[in-house]
Amino acid sequence: MSKKYFGTDGIRGRVGEYPITPDFMLKLGWAAGMAFRKMGACKVLVGKDTRISGYMFESALEAGLTSAGADVMLLGPMPTPAIAYLTRTFQAQAGIVISASHNPHDDNGIKFFSGQGTKLPDDIELMIEELLDTPMTVVESSKIGKVSRINDASGRYIEFCKGSVPTGTSFSGLKIVVDCAHGATYKVAPSVFRELGAEVVVLSAQPNGLNINDNCGSTHTEALQAAVLAEQADLGIAFDGDGDRVLMVDHTGTVVDGDELLFIIARDLHGRGKLQGGVVGTLMSNLGLELALADLDIPFVRANVGDRYVISELLERNWVIGGENSGHIVCFDHTTTGDAIIAALQVLMALKARNEGLAQSRQALRKCPQVLINVRFGGGVNPLEHAKVKQAGERVTQAMAGRGRVLLRKSGTEPLVRVMVEGEDEAQVRGYAEELAKLVTEVSA
Repeated sequence: MSKKYFGTDGIRGRVGEYPITPDFMLKLGWAAGMAFRKMGACKVLVGKDTRISGYMFESALEAGLTSAGADVMLLGPMPTPAIAYLTRTFQAQAGIVISASHNPHDDNGIKFFSGQGTKLPDDIELMIEELLDTPMTVVESSKIGKVSRINDASGRYIEFCKGSVPTGTSFSGLKIVVDCAHGATYKVAPSVFRELGAEVVVLSAQPNGLNINDNCGSTHTEALQAAVLAEQADLGIAFDGDGDRVLMVDHTGTVVDGDELLFIIARDLHGRGKLQGGVVGTLMSNLGLELALADLDIPFVRANVGDRYVISELLERNWVIGGENSGHIVCFDHTTTGDAIIAALQVLMALKARNEGLAQSRQALRKCPQVLINVRFGGGVNPLEHAKVKQAGERVTQAMAGRGRVLLRKSGTEPLVRVMVEGEDEAQVRGYAEELAKLVTEVSA
């Protein structure tokens, strides 16, 4: 069955536009509570990022959940992976995150975690969707759920992150700049790195509800790049609004993306005999990552874009490391979902083990020129189904004669078509990408 509300990463959209409305969130909380209660006693953790609409949706979800007889434990602003972790440790039936990740403040969304800290199974999502189309009821008064707040959530998660590196690890002598995107990592991330001995300069950690991801964080690294140079820091770390994506900046001010970070972690695990299989990337992963891993005899497979698909592939193969070039990196040897702080710590550990700086460590991966153009489209028409677009994609693929690739795909979270061309000649790649993007724009008009 196709899903009506759930996308590849929960339910997301513009605040005030259906389904990102208080009345829908009330009904969603009720439907989720009813679904989880079918599995027995029901306790649900609810956390959020720092966007202003989180207050409104938190209250609506709380009312819906309790009306279905579910107990609610409120976490306040916390990184998405922290909620996955705490859902496990509190033995809750589910965790809910109110966040639109790297999107601006006027978007919001809902993500669910199972009691194991993983994405909800499809059958549970479908059950929730079926309940959304039925009349809302309220359990009898004596069975209405209770609400409490977990006051030590940040401290618990900080210790969990620190526990992902060996006891006694110290980053003393390392100077880093941390950009928290005015988002969910603004409290915990600086504490983690400081408590492990690093000198930390903090950027974008004054959320006001409206400035999340606003010219900061992993989607806008310019301020971090400038700060790394001005502070003469060893490196910079950029998180997104909900703390499940990370990019870095080396001491020269150069951005180090998710493909490069994934390679650095995988090479370290491989060198220590702890890799367990290979690496999962996505259709967007740079060809250079595949080639660099092949040089180390590390298997590499591509999943569809989206952490859900990376995680599914990891589980199926019993591998431990995977991720996306956007910086969504999954370290299954430490946690159950993409976790930006833990991924950053694994990179720092790898640099420490090799006694290398970030700029030097990334050199073993030579990325192929890759041009990505996002084309916004409206209406229900999928421009990728247009015959002219299909024919042009095939023609460019043939012209590159096996020395590059073309990927045209719709975003799972925004009304965008992503046009990506990759190959050996940057000028040629850019020309092909611009040609295809122009065509997508024309057929979308």
